[in-house]
Amino acid sequence: MYLHFVLRDPPSLKQQVGNARRYSTAPEAKKSSNLPLYLGGAGVVGLAGYLYLEKSGAGVAPKKVQEKSPFDSNNFIDFKLKRVEPYNHNTAKYVFELPDNDASLLPVASCVVVKSSEAATPLVDAKGKPVIRPYTPVSPPDLEGELTFLIKRYEEGKMSQYIHGLKPGETLAIKGPITKFPYQANQFEQVGMIAGGSGITPMFQILEHALKDKSNKTKFTLIFANVTAKDILLKEEFDDLQKKYPDTLNVVYTLDKPDANWKGTTGHINKDLISKHIAPPSLGDKVKVFICGPPGQVIAIAGKKDGPRQGAVGGVLKELGYTEDQVFKF
Repeated sequence: MYLHFVLRDPPSLKQQVGNARRYSTAPEAKKSSNLPLYLGGAGVVGLAGYLYLEKSGAGVAPKKVQEKSPFDSNNFIDFKLKRVEPYNHNTAKYVFELPDNDASLLPVASCVVVKSSEAATPLVDAKGKPVIRPYTPVSPPDLEGELTFLIKRYEEGKMSQYIHGLKPGETLAIKGPITKFPYQANQFEQVGMIAGGSGITPMFQILEHALKDKSNKTKFTLIFANVTAKDILLKEEFDDLQKKYPDTLNVVYTLDKPDANWKGTTGHINKDLISKHIAPPSLGDKVKVFICGPPGQVIAIAGKKDGPRQGAVGGVLKELGYTEDQVFKF
């Protein structure tokens, strides 16, 4: 969705994460004895940057220290589109080049906001204001040189259509990160994830990071709703994660309009489906339920968000007894 410019030195990662939190819709995280793992990778990633390591004849030697993210929480910076990877009938992966082969260092879980670049014809709304939209990357924070978005094209989506019209070599203005939920390893015993359509991206960001952590003990259950089988995004990746981590991940797909070959769950996400697969609210602070999807789905399942704030829990989750502390709406 969203050449003359001045490049300022980006803030340190510590400053960046602090700035991003001012825009976060997340409640203040509860204290935990576990060290917050804000970034993916080898476990040596910290808020001040991280260390790339390589093996040599003398053992393990430092290769590169990156102390700053290439992104800025306060300013939009233009990034060049490196390549486009078609995904399905209405979705593609857009891979942007990061300067100096740096990694993004984006916290988990966080998003960025995008708009048309200064070098392009401005993308504006009916009132002439810039169209700005949030997107959650699907590439890991420690991946060198690239940032990837999985973007579905919507007929009424100005930004999604704009991005789908970009060609390699063209640029998109990106600002961030905006920390949504500051994930901490083993903060919960059970995590339920409810997603619809392109709302799957923050769930993928968390799962890919958490499950690869050898210390992880949290059990995740993902209920992922789509219209048809061809609409399921990242299915191959989720199936692969489920095979690798069968004790800590269970994925349930449900379709509104399945074909004759579909052998999985059908219909909308309802009280029975959630009760069957998601840990009960009786677990108290040991359980967390994340939800992300179309506004209508979020309202029906968890209640309406109050602007940038979470808003009261409503819908099916309220009927089942979940509290505000147990539910987070992306």
